[in-house]
Amino acid sequence: MDGSVKGSDASSATKVEAPGPTEIRSHLVRTELLKASVWLGVALLIGLCIVLIQPILLIFGAIVVASMLDGGTRLLGRILPIGRAWRLLIMCLSLAAFLVWTMMFAGSQIASQAATLQTVLMTQVERGAAWASDHGIGSFQIDTQTITENLAGTVGRVTAAVGTVIGGITSLVMIVVLGVFIAIDPRLYERGVAWMLPMKTRENFYVTIDHMGFTLRRLMAGRLLGMVVEGIGTWLACLAVGIPMAALMGLLTGLLAFIPNIGAIVSGVILVLVGFSAGTDTGLWAIAIYFIVQTVDGYLIVPMVAKQTVDLAPALVLGAQILLGALLGILGLALADPIVAMIKVALEREAERNARPGKSKAAAGSP
Repeated sequence: MDGSVKGSDASSATKVEAPGPTEIRSHLVRTELLKASVWLGVALLIGLCIVLIQPILLIFGAIVVASMLDGGTRLLGRILPIGRAWRLLIMCLSLAAFLVWTMMFAGSQIASQAATLQTVLMTQVERGAAWASDHGIGSFQIDTQTITENLAGTVGRVTAAVGTVIGGITSLVMIVVLGVFIAIDPRLYERGVAWMLPMKTRENFYVTIDHMGFTLRRLMAGRLLGMVVEGIGTWLACLAVGIPMAALMGLLTGLLAFIPNIGAIVSGVILVLVGFSAGTDTGLWAIAIYFIVQTVDGYLIVPMVAKQTVDLAPALVLGAQILLGALLGILGLALADPIVAMIKVALEREAERNARPGKSKAAAGSP
């Protein structure tokens, strides 16, 4: 009897189970399913990025802020032989002090000037439309509501989230706070991202990130230098020739200098319209100021920065601004320049790796 039991156990142990309905033994089917899964994952990832494009842009904006703080901290280290944490604290306190000073001493003046800026601009636009109609160029019916609706229709859906005053302030605070946290210990986040990559690609990742950080720091340093030069230069020149709202013109010119190409055009149009509101001579002075300031920035500051960073073609940057501005709104327009710079650095790094066949073969043959 024991023998029969043992025999039944042995037969049950050696019994081959039949495949279930989910068992796929065909190699071709498994391969095709794997490919389909990869493509489905890529599609889901793209869809997730589209849905989460606003926080992604906010995070990238925080990285840009962190690069500015990190660059200032490194520059301060050449003067003050103190710890990095103290130097970063000095940078943050200096930024906060500048913002407080601007709001306390220049805030009331700029606020009063901003209240009349829209009226002045609309009056000048209406005069231009009337002049064009009188000279047979065309008939224009322009009002504030039409212009506002047209501008709102040219930006992406991200603008709806940050277009209001409260939304803009909230987004700005989030970008600054997140940027400060990243600037405190950027290596921590680099190691976190590298941990999710395969071991054989981590060394290249660290080298690429270092190149990106260097480029972004120099690019933002040049951008800040251009903002300061254009803002202060426009403010002093407007005061000297009597252009109205000089403080506001300097502030707008400095802020819009962060956006290359398009920012200069917008600030120039505003400056010229405000200048002609005070008379023909003042308008001509405004045109002269605009060209002088842009010449200094274009022929002195921009070439100096381009030597230390990637040299971006103006048409490439302008095309990226148009595309990202239409798709992503104001944030995409403002961050188009650093985004293009980072993509170019990554592509150049990949081209350098592919240009070294010996190391590529060694890396491919390594387990």
